[in-house]
Amino acid sequence: MPCLSRRSVKSGSTWWLSDPQRSEVEMIETKGVVHFSIPVSDLVRSREFYTQVLGLQLVAAPPGSGMVFLRTGSDYVVLCASKTPIAPNVADETLVHHAFMVDPEHYDEAKAFLGDCGVGILFEEDRKQGVFVGRQFYFHDPDHNVLEISEWHGKRV
Repeated sequence: MPCLSRRSVKSGSTWWLSDPQRSEVEMIETKGVVHFSIPVSDLVRSREFYTQVLGLQLVAAPPGSGMVFLRTGSDYVVLCASKTPIAPNVADETLVHHAFMVDPEHYDEAKAFLGDCGVGILFEEDRKQGVFVGRQFYFHDPDHNVLEISEWHGKRV
């Protein structure tokens, strides 16, 4: 299989195309995800929501950086101050979201706790097959980003 090369097109976009002059496959071998970023409009409000409601641990909030670094388990989340308005999913769709795991025995209490905090549930399902199976529900953070709580425990059906 040919290696990939870069070619710019008129619009300024970059496309990756096969280079017929290369015969070996070369690629980056990633080992996992370091972090993912969530755009927010108010770092203080979002920091409180993600730490006090969702239970993420504060790692760092460097002054003037526009970022708050959080951890959940061995995974990291960075809240980033957004300089432009955040476009939410249309009509409360849940396709674009970030998912957080809870132990199955804590799923119901997590859902009840969010309700007690005034957080509405957008959609709930008990997925029986696919990549991520088990009970899961979706809700909004203060910036209307869609989040998911899942009892998924690393097994695929």
